Amino acid sequence: MKQPIRAIIVGAGHRSLIYASLADRHPERLQIVGVAEPNEVRRKMVQEKYGLCEEMCFHDAEKLAEKGKLADAVINGTMDDQHVETTVVLLKAGYDVLLEKPFAVNEEEMETLVKTARECGRKVMICHVLRYAPFYKTIKEELLRGTIGEIINIQMTEHVSYHHMAVSYVRGKWASEKLCHAPMLLAKSCHDLDLMMWFMDRTSPTDVASFGSDFQFVKEKKPENAGTRCLTDCPLEKNCIYSAEKNYLTPPYRWEFYVWESLEGINADLKKKRESLKTDNPYGKCVWECERDGNVDHQSVMVRFANGSTGTFNMIGGASRAERNIHIIGTQGEIKGTFDDSRFVIRRSDPETPDGYTETIVDLKISGDKAGMKGEHGGGDRLLAEDFVNYVAGEKGSISSTSLEQSVLGHLAVFRAEKARKENRVVSME
Repeated sequence: MKQPIRAIIVGAGHRSLIYASLADRHPERLQIVGVAEPNEVRRKMVQEKYGLCEEMCFHDAEKLAEKGKLADAVINGTMDDQHVETTVVLLKAGYDVLLEKPFAVNEEEMETLVKTARECGRKVMICHVLRYAPFYKTIKEELLRGTIGEIINIQMTEHVSYHHMAVSYVRGKWASEKLCHAPMLLAKSCHDLDLMMWFMDRTSPTDVASFGSDFQFVKEKKPENAGTRCLTDCPLEKNCIYSAEKNYLTPPYRWEFYVWESLEGINADLKKKRESLKTDNPYGKCVWECERDGNVDHQSVMVRFANGSTGTFNMIGGASRAERNIHIIGTQGEIKGTFDDSRFVIRRSDPETPDGYTETIVDLKISGDKAGMKGEHGGGDRLLAEDFVNYVAGEKGSISSTSLEQSVLGHLAVFRAEKARKENRVVSME
């Protein structure tokens, strides 16, 4: 029997722990043998969960790297602006790395990481988990079969729910580039541009244009008489969809992991949680009183490819329902579906039918080996972690493989789209 891959968690946040949970289900494939995390509460939590000795618990990536190579790999879930600096020292120490997206916050960082990985001869996989979700993986398989012919145009949308928008991109860690060094398009939607580049990998992108702004959360849009904190001085709180009371203190207790991070965790008593939202907890602030630093709440991206095909992506924050939609039109048919429904339709051009086409519905909630693949990112989290273990073990990756070099174009498209938006011009992808 092969030995399990031994991994160390660096940055014990929500995402790292999800990928590490493969060790809970399949300890014969993955073992967590260490942790590097500056937050003592989180570090102790991981230490207790995996029975780690003190010698395998570190304050940060640098302290870990100083000890040399103590395991096969690292699961790096640090904050966006720390990804490259932490990964570089770990690559030099000899580790292979599973790295959360976005793997860099600008082109210079991206080049540094690619160069270091090559020089060290190490493996880096990026957590573009949507490639592994059965919905997108099955669409990719249809494209590889040539089911709809050559792609003429691909249309993608991401609707970010109002409560996710508020907790992450207005009140939270990704509210502004000043805080996380990543614009919303990079922090939220690098998944989507990565998918577009993956689906269009028989050609290459040549030009990008983009438009977007902060439409809803600018100070001028603040309702008259609204306060500064939901639970202290706002007479409009009871009727506000962004109410901290309604979103964070009453069922279904949305986004608990983010909101109660500064307390003893989600199990803190209600009185303590309410007092936190009234005082220093950023999630208790009025959404129109948060520092946005010019970040957007909606953005459109247009891409031209070398073979003449085109792609569009629209990200809209503040929607009632979170969902991702896709529509790919080819020379012989089309694929159209909604990721959150795990369902898409394949239409094939057929002049002999009354409507001019035939239609096949692919429902991944009920069909074959795709059934039961529920969970975060449509089941992609689990499949990505499994593929990473195979990758480190030297086995062949799946068609969804998100190695560093295979992930560069999606990030580059985001960087160039932001340049296009800010400079109000078409930007070359060369």
